[in-house]
Amino acid sequence: MTTLTTDPVGPLLKRLFEEADAARSRTSQAVADLSEDDRQRMMQSKTDYVDLYSRFRDVPLAVSRATGALLYMLARSTGARSIVEFGTSFGISTLHMAAALNDSGGGKLITSEFERSKIVIARQNLAEGGLIDLVEFREGDALQTLRADLPDTIDLLLLDGAKALYPEVLAIVESRLKPGAFVIADNADYSPDYLAYVRNPANGYLSVPFGDDVELSMRM
Repeated sequence: MTTLTTDPVGPLLKRLFEEADAARSRTSQAVADLSEDDRQRMMQSKTDYVDLYSRFRDVPLAVSRATGALLYMLARSTGARSIVEFGTSFGISTLHMAAALNDSGGGKLITSEFERSKIVIARQNLAEGGLIDLVEFREGDALQTLRADLPDTIDLLLLDGAKALYPEVLAIVESRLKPGAFVIADNADYSPDYLAYVRNPANGYLSVPFGDDVELSMRM
């Protein structure tokens, strides 16, 4: 039995995933006025992403169930004590990683999100799950919020915000990643520069795709 699968976190995650599934139509509606080319451009732009993600302020941009389980297993199996997350949304991924910290004896998860309304909801979800004491929420642009007051060593990094910023966020955190630390990048195909970087062994990573939408990298 683990925090992840027992009350209150287990039932909470079941409900949140069901709500995320039900909200998929709202995700499509939010960008219905954009062409596919415009969506691709905005996903990969280092400036237009603000407009794009503002359209999703009321939509839970959740990791998949498999990715959530992966996050828990990586954090739990490595005994992670310090985790950084780029892109909180409604806190589904945050719950998985905080549950791992709790089951490993504690630690700290720093998560950054630029939509204030999403932070409010994520706080409520972490409080309902009884894990909020393990989480520090940072509101605003992660390129600023993650530049200071990070742990000396970071055990796990989740990239799940604006895809075009993955290389920049990794650069901010990279010097603190301990050998063996994992970096999980959701929807990394939208960030070809990031993939080129972590897949080049000269940059100090062993990196492989996981499933259909995740790049899993280990700091060497």
